[in-house]
Amino acid sequence: MIYKDFQGKKLSALGLGAMRLPVVDEDNSRIDMDAVREMVAYAMEKGINYYDTAWGYHGGNSELAMGEVLSEYPRESFYLASKFPGYDVSTLSRVEEIFEKQLEKCRVEYFDFYLFHNVCEKNIDGYLDPKYGIFDYLIEQKRNGRIKHLGFSTHGSFATMERFLKAYGEHMEFGQIQLNWLDYEFQKAKEKVEMLKAYNIPVWVMEPVQGGKLAVLSPEQEEILAGYRDEKAPAWAFRFLQTIPEVTVTLSGMSNMEQLKENINTYSEDKPLMEKEWTVLQEFAEDMICKTALPCTSCKYCITHCPKGIAIPQVIELYNKMHTKEPGFNLAAALADIPKDKRPSECVGCKSCEQVCPQQIKIADMMGSICKNM
Repeated sequence: MIYKDFQGKKLSALGLGAMRLPVVDEDNSRIDMDAVREMVAYAMEKGINYYDTAWGYHGGNSELAMGEVLSEYPRESFYLASKFPGYDVSTLSRVEEIFEKQLEKCRVEYFDFYLFHNVCEKNIDGYLDPKYGIFDYLIEQKRNGRIKHLGFSTHGSFATMERFLKAYGEHMEFGQIQLNWLDYEFQKAKEKVEMLKAYNIPVWVMEPVQGGKLAVLSPEQEEILAGYRDEKAPAWAFRFLQTIPEVTVTLSGMSNMEQLKENINTYSEDKPLMEKEWTVLQEFAEDMICKTALPCTSCKYCITHCPKGIAIPQVIELYNKMHTKEPGFNLAAALADIPKDKRPSECVGCKSCEQVCPQQIKIADMMGSICKNM
């Protein structure tokens, strides 16, 4: 395992993200605890010491699962990260209540790393508003040793991130951004890396394979890359990140043992890209962006806030196929595979899903477009 230095600590360069844990019967809220226990045991054995969870993952059950499994290991053998769920603005006035509950759920007395979760356009005013006292409370917990390192994550715009850092940047010890070879230019990830560097804040990475999209390449892409080195698609995504010196920890939401083993194998050695390999991936990205309508990463926050439980990520995938006129795609036939009560026709247009979407996708408009083409 590759390790990175961080304030006297040796952090595994690969962290286990607990947003996409194995589940039972495809129910995102029913975590397969036996599988998680097996995966964590293997991760520990192979040197992963960074584990990342959050209040809202798996319908609120991720912290419980990680707390149960990690409690079987010495506290000094792992670093645990969680986050204040300000991506849901209804939580902004509940920072003390939620933080105390998170410690209880995770079965710990302190968090090694704690984040303002998803600083974005919808919550930036709340995060900065002293009436909610979020910053003051978290700084107090840091002084009390209940937070060892304070940082933030963001899917928001460059301007919003800049606004947050102007207010709190001197207190932020790490910044977690969506960074991968597809979003490097598309989501202005490159500029965000440079901004964090200017503040002397190390980079934590989320969505390294963009929700699985970069874990599979086309036969044509694979053939081109095979001319440079023998690597599978996910490994290319991680090698890209190994090329960026500001990156300290890369989080991967691994859903099964096979993914875990492959990623650990990749992080057994540091093999950054050559200049030509970097250029090829950026050429792939430019081509793929032209074919992608909506940048959904299937985080499923939207589903947990949809009163109808509509399969929104699945619908977005169909929308993108419709938008790009994928050969042989039939919208009616594809929709038939979705249960009737989970189809876009059930959308009531409340936009609750949009309030928590990290990518700020106009989901209600997308649903309307799908319905018009049904």
